[in-house]
Amino acid sequence: MENVLYNDVNIVNLAQEGHHVSITGAVSFTCSEPVDVPVTFSSPGSFLQLPLSAPGDEISISLEFRTWNKAGLLLTFHLQQQAGSAWLYLSEARARLQIHKAGRVLVDIVTGSGLNDGQWHSVSLSGRRGRLAIMVDREDGGTAQAHPSFPVVPETQLFFGGCPEEGKVSDHGCRNLFSVFQGCMRLIHTGDQEVDLIKVQQMSLGNFSDLQMDICGIIDRCSPSYCEHGGKCTQSWSTFHCNCSHTGYKGATCHSSIYEQSCEAYKHKGNTSGFYHLDVDGSGSINPQRVYCNMTDKTWMVIQHNNTELTKLKPSSGINQHLAYFNYPADSEQLRAIITKAEHCEQELSYHCKKSRLLNTPVGAPFTWWMDGAGEAQTYWGGATPGIQQCACGLHETCVHPEHLCNCDADGVDWANDTGPLTHKEHLPVRGVAVGDLSRPGSEAAYKVGPLQCYGDLNYWNSAYFNKETSYLHFPTFHGELSADISFMFKTSAASGVFLENLGIKDFIRIELSSPFEVVFSYDVGNGPVEVRVESPAPLNDDRWHGLRAERNVKEASLRVDHLPGATQRAPPDGHLHLQLNSQLFVGGTASRQKGFLGCIRSLQLNGRTLDLEERAKITPGVRPGCPGHCSSYGGLCQNDGRCVERYTGFTCDCGLSAYTGAFCQKEVSAYFKSTTSVSYTFKEPYELNRNSSVQASSIYSDMTLRAENVTVGFRTTQAPALLLYVGSYYREYLAVLLNRNGHLDVKYKLQSNRDAEVFRTSTRNLANGQLHIVSIRRQAENLYIQVDQYEQEEFNITSDVEFNAIKSVMLGKVHDSGELDPEIARLNALGFTGCLSVVQFNSIAPLKAALLYPATSPVVVTGNLEESTCGSSSPSHPHASETTHSLTDHFGTLGTGEPIVNAINSDSALIGGVIAVVIFVILSALAVMGRCLYRRKETFQTPTPKAGKPEDSPEFPFNNEANSQYVLSENQREHFI
Repeated sequence: MENVLYNDVNIVNLAQEGHHVSITGAVSFTCSEPVDVPVTFSSPGSFLQLPLSAPGDEISISLEFRTWNKAGLLLTFHLQQQAGSAWLYLSEARARLQIHKAGRVLVDIVTGSGLNDGQWHSVSLSGRRGRLAIMVDREDGGTAQAHPSFPVVPETQLFFGGCPEEGKVSDHGCRNLFSVFQGCMRLIHTGDQEVDLIKVQQMSLGNFSDLQMDICGIIDRCSPSYCEHGGKCTQSWSTFHCNCSHTGYKGATCHSSIYEQSCEAYKHKGNTSGFYHLDVDGSGSINPQRVYCNMTDKTWMVIQHNNTELTKLKPSSGINQHLAYFNYPADSEQLRAIITKAEHCEQELSYHCKKSRLLNTPVGAPFTWWMDGAGEAQTYWGGATPGIQQCACGLHETCVHPEHLCNCDADGVDWANDTGPLTHKEHLPVRGVAVGDLSRPGSEAAYKVGPLQCYGDLNYWNSAYFNKETSYLHFPTFHGELSADISFMFKTSAASGVFLENLGIKDFIRIELSSPFEVVFSYDVGNGPVEVRVESPAPLNDDRWHGLRAERNVKEASLRVDHLPGATQRAPPDGHLHLQLNSQLFVGGTASRQKGFLGCIRSLQLNGRTLDLEERAKITPGVRPGCPGHCSSYGGLCQNDGRCVERYTGFTCDCGLSAYTGAFCQKEVSAYFKSTTSVSYTFKEPYELNRNSSVQASSIYSDMTLRAENVTVGFRTTQAPALLLYVGSYYREYLAVLLNRNGHLDVKYKLQSNRDAEVFRTSTRNLANGQLHIVSIRRQAENLYIQVDQYEQEEFNITSDVEFNAIKSVMLGKVHDSGELDPEIARLNALGFTGCLSVVQFNSIAPLKAALLYPATSPVVVTGNLEESTCGSSSPSHPHASETTHSLTDHFGTLGTGEPIVNAINSDSALIGGVIAVVIFVILSALAVMGRCLYRRKETFQTPTPKAGKPEDSPEFPFNNEANSQYVLSENQREHFI
């Protein structure tokens, strides 16, 4: 140390003079300057050739080195008496010594680790009397030994770092089987003498090529690190690498997020409800956050906190106020960014009271208040607006006691509540609640703060339409000196045009559609213009949305379009780093008067920051805010006959003509049927249609005559025979879909009253196996096509009349109006149907969907118990992927009291725990006694009837298809329960 100053006083000088400084331990006031002369091996042709200073029967060679490479030759030489050749080299950042002769490896020893960390390491090679050893970093490192049966004595020449090129200098047969060494060496010793590298530099000792003398030219490429978002930097001699594992980012410098920025973006990639990671600012500094996305018509994002349940409070002596704080899995910066970019956010706030006042309205300090996202106290309640000390009922004049502005401020002895959503985004989320009126006898209260819920993405649909080649939008200069990423969506019918451009004195960036099949990202950071191109096999000017992302960093430039293979251009290893721009950013046009862009651009982001195209377009001639026509790109997401409906911000799927529901009409509508369950969808009678001329033919009314039908039925059952679907006519014509006694599918048509019904049987196996099956039936006049699951479609021919007249009803399960059924159908109908029906559709009619979702507005009659189920799902449902709207309603306890079921605070938990323990003990004791008795009884019970075999692959549906199944069940009931 030197020049150690404290308030301009040189401490070292004071210590040396012995004034006011105490000295402990050995301190010397001289610093000897090192005289080490390092040498740098910088190229593949670098080598150092030295003579062996003192040939003899022993070997002793040592040196120090530093490198970033995991591999590289340190030393090689031939052995005397043609005993072979030796190589000391780095392999996987470890020191390794090998001796070869005639293609055989005679010695192979390894030691050390992590020797490519850029620090100085020592390595020595020694051998004498049948012992050979290499040592790394002296006593702090490791030693490896071998005991060759031959003397290991070098010939006269040693080669460090590599070998000479043949013919240039005397190479003495030097061969390098491994990578060249790139790094620095110093303190080279042969024998007991240090090699004087100054003499080597003066050409008076040894020989060398491509060496940098008296300097260690190694470059630390990870200090400073260009790896972003916590990526770990490692390097070699010529470049560095970023390990982006577990960061949530990708790319050469861990710059680009691997997650979408909103639930809206996930939905428009076809994802359904579930948990997802959001990175609200893309490549910005805010970390990703895991949230729940509820994909309904509106895409809700849900963030829970540590207590979303209703929590009950009781009077506590000496405590005048109860404080509760809520912790969210996201930090303040993440929450603020999520709320800011959302179209709408809300959080339910609920207070249940029994002789416990809420706000003490209209004047006075409130008894209860809540803290907003900034920690500020707020005195308005859920459903009201900021600045007024009221509840929702006071704002809408619906309070039980009109003289109060909150239900709870009436101070009644019966349970009441004030509940409503908080929707003022600047105040969300709720950080805490303070409840103050609990000190009086008989006071009770409960509070609930629901999860934070937001929908909409103000950035995702932010768009502008450019209708002139000379029109453009301009924004402030783009600053992306070291890392620059640009992403946007575009659609156009033009053959070419510039998307954006930003210029500097010499530097620039530009992205353009150069032809209908090619996008070009060009830039200059001082090394000359560079272009990155992506070609598409299909035209990109198809007036559909396409995604584009361009990125430039200190290592490379890349361009991606949709899901096409990306293009990458490597940057020079030691070229310019900084992109220096100074003009305005032009969007949809250029400053250089090139052809502008015609079409739509939306969701334009630069380094994770969205540019407000719509706001700028409102004041710019030739540019319109917003862009229609989303169904041309996203309409394919609407499945199962769902119809895409345009919206200003995106689209929705209309599932009205589909048997499915959900955000993309992909969710099966299923129900479990018992033998008495019936669903009947009834059409208007023909005379009603004729009498009421204002009635239009629709999905509610029957066409007079059908010459074609499209029927789909999904089912699971182990019952055979069984009637799956029955379509009846006012003229006693019918269509029946059934399983015969062997479980094979039969389709029965009766289209002519004076002829018998025709039965068409498929060749599929037994379908009464408890597995999900989908049957599709399509008739066009006399041609009938039936397909089961993924089996090949079968074709049949109807020989009777081809007209299905005056449809009366479509019936599922038991047909209760069975007076006109033919005898065979009546026998099946007597059994009813037990199992699952799913996605049932007859032409445009979905009777099961109508019965479950729209019973009040559909001409449907349900007999027996019918509840929606997931029994028709073809794959196991994700526990968090249900497309249910998060309810904002409370759950109440004792019927008629209004008292909420809550997580009670200050409850007698010890007493409850004791009672539970006693109950469990009694139950277990009783079960043990019953089990013993039943087991003994089973030993004495014998039945001559064997148990029916379990249906194959039917774990969820234990129905028996044998005729005596009911008898077997009753006789073997004891065994079943055991």
